[in-house]
Amino acid sequence: MATTASFKNLPPNFTISEDESHAVLSVPIEQSDNDDRSYKLIRLSNELEALLIHDADTDKSSASLDVRVGNFCDPDGLLGLAHFCEHLLFMGTEKYPKENEYTDYLSQHNGNANAYTGANSTNYHFGVGHEFLEGALDRFAQFFVAPLFDPNCVDREICAVDSESKKNLQLDVWKLGQLEKSLSNPNHPYSRFGVGNLETLKENPIKQGLNIRDELIKFHEKYYSANIMKLVVLGRESLDQLTQWVVEKFSTIKNKSIPVPTFDGHPLTENELSRQVFAKPVKDLRRLKMKFPFPDLRSLYRFKPASYLSHLIGHEGSGSLLTLLKKKGWVNFLYASYQENIGFGFFVVLLELTESGLANYEDVVVHVFQYIEMLKQVGVQEWIYHEIKKLREISFRFREKYLPIRYTINLSTIMQSPCPREWILSSSLIREFDPKLINELLDLLRPDNFILGLISQSFTGLDQKEKWYGTEYKIEPLSDKLIQALKDITTHPELKIRTPNEFIPTDFETNKTEILTPAKRPDIIKNTKISRLWYKKDDVFWVPKANIFILLKSPLAYATPLYHVKTQLYSALVKDALNEYLYDAELAGVGYDIDFQIQGLSILISGYNDKLPVLLEKIILKMRNFKVDPERFLLIKEIIQRSYKNSLLDSPYQHSGYYLSYLMTDRMWLNEEKLEALEGVKYEDIEIFYPKLLDQLYIETLIHGNILKENAIKISQQIEEIVQPKALIPSQLSSSRSIIIPKGKKFTYQRDVYDSNNVNSAVEYYIQICDFTNRDLRAKSSIVSHISHEPCFDQLRTKEQLGYLVFCGLRLGAGSTGLRIRVQSEKDTVHLENRIENFLHKFQTTIEDMSEEEYQTRIQSLISKKLEKPKNLSQETNRHWGQIELGFYDFEQNEKDVEVIRKVSKHDLLEFYKTFINPDSPRYKKLSVHLRSQKLNKSNDIANEEKKGDDEEVKSEELELELELKDYNEIINDMVLWKSRMNLGPAATPVDDIISKASVI
Repeated sequence: MATTASFKNLPPNFTISEDESHAVLSVPIEQSDNDDRSYKLIRLSNELEALLIHDADTDKSSASLDVRVGNFCDPDGLLGLAHFCEHLLFMGTEKYPKENEYTDYLSQHNGNANAYTGANSTNYHFGVGHEFLEGALDRFAQFFVAPLFDPNCVDREICAVDSESKKNLQLDVWKLGQLEKSLSNPNHPYSRFGVGNLETLKENPIKQGLNIRDELIKFHEKYYSANIMKLVVLGRESLDQLTQWVVEKFSTIKNKSIPVPTFDGHPLTENELSRQVFAKPVKDLRRLKMKFPFPDLRSLYRFKPASYLSHLIGHEGSGSLLTLLKKKGWVNFLYASYQENIGFGFFVVLLELTESGLANYEDVVVHVFQYIEMLKQVGVQEWIYHEIKKLREISFRFREKYLPIRYTINLSTIMQSPCPREWILSSSLIREFDPKLINELLDLLRPDNFILGLISQSFTGLDQKEKWYGTEYKIEPLSDKLIQALKDITTHPELKIRTPNEFIPTDFETNKTEILTPAKRPDIIKNTKISRLWYKKDDVFWVPKANIFILLKSPLAYATPLYHVKTQLYSALVKDALNEYLYDAELAGVGYDIDFQIQGLSILISGYNDKLPVLLEKIILKMRNFKVDPERFLLIKEIIQRSYKNSLLDSPYQHSGYYLSYLMTDRMWLNEEKLEALEGVKYEDIEIFYPKLLDQLYIETLIHGNILKENAIKISQQIEEIVQPKALIPSQLSSSRSIIIPKGKKFTYQRDVYDSNNVNSAVEYYIQICDFTNRDLRAKSSIVSHISHEPCFDQLRTKEQLGYLVFCGLRLGAGSTGLRIRVQSEKDTVHLENRIENFLHKFQTTIEDMSEEEYQTRIQSLISKKLEKPKNLSQETNRHWGQIELGFYDFEQNEKDVEVIRKVSKHDLLEFYKTFINPDSPRYKKLSVHLRSQKLNKSNDIANEEKKGDDEEVKSEELELELELKDYNEIINDMVLWKSRMNLGPAATPVDDIISKASVI
């Protein structure tokens, strides 16, 4: 038993428990008015701090442990060691030595797990069915008590880290982020490479005579100390029960009494400032980034002074910096924020430039400083501070629940901050106003205190390459012209302080009543030849919010690639025109979107219901009476053109899924086709086109939330009165249909990865099973998908190390259901396909060997997953809207599927697997898509000859087979021709008579 001596470092407001096993925070934790959970913060005798959350209604439990050590603590010669340590902790512990014991347990019980390594923290987390929290916690705690660092897993996980690193080699977010690090203060750990790869974790240690496993154990021994760990556990159990489990399972973690790792200096010193860095991205991007060194502001949690600056500099309304730069045609997007870290921070202003903006980038920088100068001259405005404060208070007051795993991750990271423990849940609130602090930060936004980053594919003469990702760049001092302009900075007449926000909600009445059984689906309260209105008053969450989802169905929107890009241009232009007016509404908690899709145009508006009808009317009026700005048209068109071109440079696994969708859908325009159609479109074409688009429509609307029925009908009528569409004929409302692969046919489509520098290949392997409406076969498919997910990952990713990205799951198409396996790898795609099929053969044996008890456990896990309740209003809305968009209107799909799943015996599933999933079955039908790297080096596969085993002759024969596609595959040479020869499945039709029961007015 612990003694009071164990609590000598106890912070204020903690009292020691009666059994002296832990201390408890003795003051209440500040909660949202909308939060019905109960909380308890404890501190174990080893100084580990844990927040326990009792949620009586949760169907998933979760835990997250954040340890305050990250890649900044990597030894100089072992970059990536912290990340590698994160990987190895999953590979077995002394108590649970089986390497996939933890993930397999979670998989059996409707759970999942992950982890991530940051600069200063490593976070481990899981979610699991609520009944199985204790078992998951017991396995989880052993990561930090007695990990094995199994020697048999070390080399494999080095390969996994290396594969993870290589997946990032052609991703700009990684390339440009590492460039910033590499060009920072070389004496600060920020400058180093934190992911790790084969060079840093295998080759370099060998050269240094180091055993990587020994170094890993030293790292864990040194840094994985209870006193710098924060744990959050959420479950249905009582707080006392959660306390008992945490004390039992986590008190044995060693407390090495280490200080939180800190590092002297700042990543940006005088040596790095007043420079401009020109870099070449993979995709066609044009960005300007101004990065100012800031202090560590974590201790100023009461004031949050940087939020005042980011709020104003990043504002998008009238008088803002963005409005001026858009008016000049230089910038399309602006983002301003403070980036927090231990010991230092950055204030970042990021702008997405137009071609003209790039040509005039120095003037853009001048305008940024003109805005900053205006803020200094106007002075800190207390009313703006109070408005920001009020918006945060409203947001906190009506904060909704979200996924437990997200909640525990978020709170475990917040617990590492220095704010008072009673404010852990309310850390987002601003509590005090101090203009002096804000002015001190404003003074740091100086022309001599930033580094300027510019990225564009147009740059030439780049004379350097970044070590880890090969990014081309050059460094120059800021030009004399720019330096002089910044010395003589003045204000600009169009840059003004923003006006008060008129959209802050004031009406929070929810008309709450006692509801014994919440409705499972929305009702049709209006049904005409022009529109259908689905409505559900919120009877679950009781928040003053609502969601209005509108689908303007038009066959014109996707009739041709040209019409599709015109629809896209129109929706983007309307959003662009509304941005200045509606930005304040978004700040006040009302979001909106206008999007294009195959069926037509969608309008989504959500948030506090107080102002929703007014905003919706503004949006619909703008759509109906839109005037195209020729200059904005050219800029928006150019953005869309670049997005199509850049899509060619997406990751191989994204392309494999993309081409599978194209092959399996009756009508889908490729991005190359849309790009060609876009080329000749003029702004006049949009003005001619969009009235035709809106002239003949079917309007399907869902209104869900805190809106009364009569008001919902008024909103629907208002939409019709503004748009005034003619009715479509029934045949114009048919939806997409799926390609049906003939029984017993196996097709393969192969093409090269477009990006010649990408070392990765990918395979999307799809087994088509049945029509989507076949509930029996769909249920059995979902069982196979559920029970094969973890074994597939364990075999192809963990054991065979085919690649970092491995996924197995259901694919639900417009009219078909199937199982898909996706792998991205450096290895040959034929080898990947053959290993997938090898897994599919062996998995039949796995089902055969499964005990009845294990089978029933996995069935119950799937049932729990299917019956998970929405955590907030938006999740419920999205679930209903998904059925409306699909056209099946199967609002009780999960409940009905569960009824079928309960009746599927192991024998039934095995027969299903033999018939539909086993590649040897005569009914088996599949389509695989291969994206082959142009850098593909077959030596990766030949290296398999070095695998363990003495019979090299046999292994060579096996290897040769791995590189040959099975004879039964038919190669698709022409996608269009192949699709034209295939049959089509049915279009979506309602699963019951809910529509026919609703009389048409």
